[in-house]
Amino acid sequence: MTILRSFIYLLYLILSVIVFGSAIVLVGRFVSYRRRSRLAQLWAKSNLRALKVICGLGYRVSGWELLSATNAIVLCKHQSAWETIALRALLPVEQTWVLKKELLRLPLFGTALSSFSPIAIDRSSGMLGMKRLLKDGKKSLDSGNWVIVFPEGTRVRSGERRAYNIGGAVLAERSGYPVVPIAHNAGMFWGRQSLLKRAGNIDLVIGPEISTHGKTAFQINREAEDWIESTTSTLERNKLTVGLSNAGIPSP
Repeated sequence: MTILRSFIYLLYLILSVIVFGSAIVLVGRFVSYRRRSRLAQLWAKSNLRALKVICGLGYRVSGWELLSATNAIVLCKHQSAWETIALRALLPVEQTWVLKKELLRLPLFGTALSSFSPIAIDRSSGMLGMKRLLKDGKKSLDSGNWVIVFPEGTRVRSGERRAYNIGGAVLAERSGYPVVPIAHNAGMFWGRQSLLKRAGNIDLVIGPEISTHGKTAFQINREAEDWIESTTSTLERNKLTVGLSNAGIPSP
């Protein structure tokens, strides 16, 4: 049943990309950035709803009260495709994403994505990529956008850890904008490069804002990484404990 539900949702996801992607491409040049962003947000919200209805996969968010009233740099754990949908749906609508350049080459999806002026990084470009991140990131922040960064650079399996790239922290140091760390356990329900979406509730936690004034990029990166990784580990451990308890197995 899980496989069937997951496949049905995959069909919905593809159809939603075609419908919303086409709408964004067709009307993108005639409407404001904010209205295009609202279309993207509607796409994301529809997918969160579809995940709940089709796969029984919902979510819980804690830490809303900690979310900055003004725009900031978001550093988020990256385990699955779920958070790329959820952040678009849940965070303020004005967003600029730091992403790999290859995504812009995808048919239709890449064309629609490019209309939001993402900071597309060629991972082989070295310092050129960092310069673009700093220049375009500062411009986006000053225009009122939230800048979304996945510091691990790629999806990491639940329970595993990968060194954090320092680019987002350098942007924070140079721009002076605060950092909002976000942790979640989405990889336990929708795994990296997996078709299966398991029923349950993903927990997403918004962390306390990290002030960047007077801190080096290394300090900012370490502070964000420590909070994200420790919170993610707690969420995963709690999920495993609940699962063992429901199965009648004593937790270790």
